[in-house]
Amino acid sequence: MISLVLAMVWNRRGQAVTLALLAMLAVASAVAAPAYVIAAERAVAEGQIATAPTSERTLVARRTTDSLQEASPNVGIKFPDVGRVLLLGLGGFTFYHSAEVPTVGLEAGNFSPTRFVFRQDLCAHVLVLAGRCLAGEGDVLLGEDTAKRLELAVGDPITLTAARANGLSRPPTWDADGPPKRLTVAGVYRAVDPAAPYWGLHGYFVSGSDVGPGEPVFTTAGTLDTMKRTTTAMAIDGIAQPGTLDVDRLEQLRADMERLDVTAAELQDSLQFDSGIPHLLDRIDEGRAAARMLVPVLAVPLVLLACFTIYLTVGYGAEGRQSELAVVALRGARWWTRWWLATGESLVAVLGGAVAGCLAGQLLVNGVAAVLFPGAGTAPAFTSLRYAPLAAAAALVAAVAAQRRQLISPVSRLLRRTPPADRRRLAAAEAIVAALAIAAGVQYFLSDDPLTGVGLFAPALIVLAFALVTARLLLPLVSRYAVRALARGRLGIALAGLQLSRRPGAGRLFALLVASVAVAGYAACTVDTAARGRDVEASLGTGADRVLVVQSTTRQDLLTAVRAVDPDGVFAMAAVRIPGGSTTPPGLAVDTRALAAVPAWADGAPSRAGLREVLHPAEPPPPVVYAGADIAVEITATTSGAMQLAVSLSAMDGPGVQLLEFGDLKNGTHTYRENVAICENKCRLNAIRVTGTGTAVEATGDMVIRGLGTATSVPLTDAERWRGTQSARLSAAPDGLRADLRVTGAVADTAWIQPVTTPYPLPVAYAGNPPASGTIIDSGATTVPIDAAVALPAVPALGRHGVIVDLEYSDLISVTPKLVPQPEVWLNAQAPADILDRLGEHGLQVVSERSAAQIKAGLDRQGPAVALWFHLLAAILAGLLGAGALALTVAVDRARRTEDLAALRTQGLRPRPAGLATLWTYPVLVVIATTVGLLVVAAAWRLTGWGLPLAGLTPPDLPMPTWPRPGALLAAAGAVLAAQFLVAILSGRDLRRRIESR
Repeated sequence: MISLVLAMVWNRRGQAVTLALLAMLAVASAVAAPAYVIAAERAVAEGQIATAPTSERTLVARRTTDSLQEASPNVGIKFPDVGRVLLLGLGGFTFYHSAEVPTVGLEAGNFSPTRFVFRQDLCAHVLVLAGRCLAGEGDVLLGEDTAKRLELAVGDPITLTAARANGLSRPPTWDADGPPKRLTVAGVYRAVDPAAPYWGLHGYFVSGSDVGPGEPVFTTAGTLDTMKRTTTAMAIDGIAQPGTLDVDRLEQLRADMERLDVTAAELQDSLQFDSGIPHLLDRIDEGRAAARMLVPVLAVPLVLLACFTIYLTVGYGAEGRQSELAVVALRGARWWTRWWLATGESLVAVLGGAVAGCLAGQLLVNGVAAVLFPGAGTAPAFTSLRYAPLAAAAALVAAVAAQRRQLISPVSRLLRRTPPADRRRLAAAEAIVAALAIAAGVQYFLSDDPLTGVGLFAPALIVLAFALVTARLLLPLVSRYAVRALARGRLGIALAGLQLSRRPGAGRLFALLVASVAVAGYAACTVDTAARGRDVEASLGTGADRVLVVQSTTRQDLLTAVRAVDPDGVFAMAAVRIPGGSTTPPGLAVDTRALAAVPAWADGAPSRAGLREVLHPAEPPPPVVYAGADIAVEITATTSGAMQLAVSLSAMDGPGVQLLEFGDLKNGTHTYRENVAICENKCRLNAIRVTGTGTAVEATGDMVIRGLGTATSVPLTDAERWRGTQSARLSAAPDGLRADLRVTGAVADTAWIQPVTTPYPLPVAYAGNPPASGTIIDSGATTVPIDAAVALPAVPALGRHGVIVDLEYSDLISVTPKLVPQPEVWLNAQAPADILDRLGEHGLQVVSERSAAQIKAGLDRQGPAVALWFHLLAAILAGLLGAGALALTVAVDRARRTEDLAALRTQGLRPRPAGLATLWTYPVLVVIATTVGLLVVAAAWRLTGWGLPLAGLTPPDLPMPTWPRPGALLAAAGAVLAAQFLVAILSGRDLRRRIESR
């Protein structure tokens, strides 16, 4: 009996090989999915490690000591507990010790301390521009900018004194606390790479009003040991060595991080352990989770499509062998013999293909991973085969189910060339599929996590249900059209239509072709939508092609420098981030002159050129400027309580800002005069402030500002040119500007008087809801009233919740401008190669840089992007399954169609109608199926696409695309159409040749 089955296989070896290939594709799909998940998990980890910033490659243990709490004020610098935490059993890291003491005495002011730092192995990471590196006690290295600014050279003595923060002063200051330490400048340095992992997370080279110029004074450990210190911040930085952050060590690394946290907590309260490595591991886990969710989305429909293909092709083959099976039944063979002869041929082919599929699936993933993820490895595992038995069993069940009618039908039915259609069973099967699709779709829609449970099958079942429904609806229409064509004498079209509509299994073939197009199209939807989403996240999320963070400066200097580099706003734009509050959204202040050229812009947003006119409707009036350091204000005042007078000033040639305190506001006419260093080369009057002396004591009165002593005349008698807060009602007086005052010492009751240089309230564009408070925060942490003028889909770099405002206006409207901690310069692709040097020539030193291209490269290596390569693979396999099923169907049907059409030719059918019937039957079917498949994929995507984590499990707050580009969908459908159309046209030509040869 076995030899007979094998002989049958050999006799129809072409069909057997095709069926085996289809079975192989089914099992290979089931094997490839988990194998690809394993490869994707490794690739995600490899990509995230490769693109991780310094903070996620280092760890640090810190301990801060205070001399006030030490038993002896001369305790040396030691790292006993810190060393135990980091060095005990933790390998793969290079460790560097450091210690830091705040000092004063080097700089003229005391608003920020000089960072006096010891760092192990320093000389290997700095370039000594003059002198030598550190050698003995008392040696120091000065930064090149510090040495130039303070006019210090090698060999010069300096004095530093340990300092403490004085929180009672306003603003806070640092006061000397201890004897001065005499030191010698041994050399002048420049950091080789300020962003290198060696420097850890200490921010040595970050400048700002509270942290100093961004150039620490480096010294030796012995120097700090012999110095009377206040607070000493000790640390050990661990820098991951090559191979430490490795795909195969992630679990061990997480265990080490958890152990360090526990150990640090057990040692002492003052010990702090910090690392970005756990964040890196969490991001890897999130990416892997997204990959595990996305791969099955098309793996499931691919396996179902393969089983459907096997069901269809085996059924067609069984119909072609009905006469053989009828002879077996007529001779009274026992049921098991009949069963074996009916199914054996198909089962042998399916089993052979299933075994080959186990190997083919893994080899396919190995090849794909080698091309897409070189170096990551695929780590083949037996877990890849866990679904192979299920897929093989499904293929066998599909093969047996396809032949159920031949197994149970009587001889009379087997001898019929066109068996009666089993419409009830077909309708019941289609109803079951539709019910399952509805149930899965409901669960998908209602669940917080759609791709779990039955929801995982929703895309596959919806595609299959739509394919079956369209087949049932369309084929009767084809039959009617064929009948009408026959009545009109169009024999070729009529014969082709009748062949499609009345041939048993034609509906299932049509549904399969529709499903193959839909699966490929669905894959195109996921890939294209995700790719566009990554583009949006990289460009709109970054803000521009390149974003440079520069050292702390004022908004005025930032604006002046950037405009000097790019006067026309063609490639550079100054930008400052505005912090958000409980009722105020975060914002972005930009130079709107460059708004049309530089930043990324959301689809559907208003014109950038038009937005410039809204945010900056007119050039501001000239500011009130003092020509020199002599600042004078003449005021006549009558008050009923104590008041304090001050003016806010900004230097015109540098980052200097100052709130000049004049002291008590005196009754009568007085001139208040001070010499202000920042105004030697002109300065701008920002505002005049009057405040009370106690939060609960209200002071009232009036004053007339009679003169300001400015370089140009000021229209004090024109009240429209001035603006006051609620505590200062302004009006014109014959001899100046009158202000009726009602103030206390509270911030909210402070009177501010400003020259009008901007619209008021300030016009802003907003994304999301307009600010509920009607204000935004300015640089002085006070609020500025705004007019929400234009709605945007998103603000570049901020997302769907934020505001955008003109930078020049936001600076002019601020009553107390301050240094911006992290000002930015945005660049587009037209920025010149030497842009960093140009900015440096105008006083802007770049601290860090990020680019949309870098962000895009990182996103392309995250979980969703890696997982979606499998969707492309699934699209190719779906097209091959459809083409293979079509080829086998045509091969099985060839003999019968040849007999039918040859008989018609003998009876007088002309060659042209016969040629149309043979050549274009299946090509037309393929074209119709492709068209319907596009509609099916559009419906399936509308119902399920929203639930896919194409941007990760925590997508960014950006207007991400939800639909693919039509071109991508048409390209996928066109590729499938081309393959299947080629099979159909070649099969039609072969059939026509066979007919003509008779």
